Amino acid sequence: MAYTKFAEFLRILRVRNHENMGDTAKLLGVNIAFVSAVESGKKNVPEDWVDKIVQHYNLNEQEKAELIRAVEDSKTISKINLVSVPSFKRQVALQFQRSFDEIDEETARKILELLGED
Repeated sequence: MAYTKFAEFLRILRVRNHENMGDTAKLLGVNIAFVSAVESGKKNVPEDWVDKIVQHYNLNEQEKAELIRAVEDSKTISKINLVSVPSFKRQVALQFQRSFDEIDEETARKILELLGED
């Protein structure tokens, strides 16, 4: 089973602090199955987890930044709010969604370049 960057980060914290997944679930106010789903990428990391983890493990600013990067790198579901978006932009977003699975690496690189992401 593959694990996310967030899972790797959190597992290191657990090992350093002699904790197990049950301890993490208790800290975060969820059950072990939910923690497992997040760690395996089946669910995104809930927003309130970062602050809870930072406080519990007393992370410094650099560690907090690493945690936030791990959370971002671990996102498996992304939502776009199209409520107040102009029609043309909505059309672009929906076409991208429909075409996403067929985009090859070269096309993805070109899109990132157009969006200013290197």
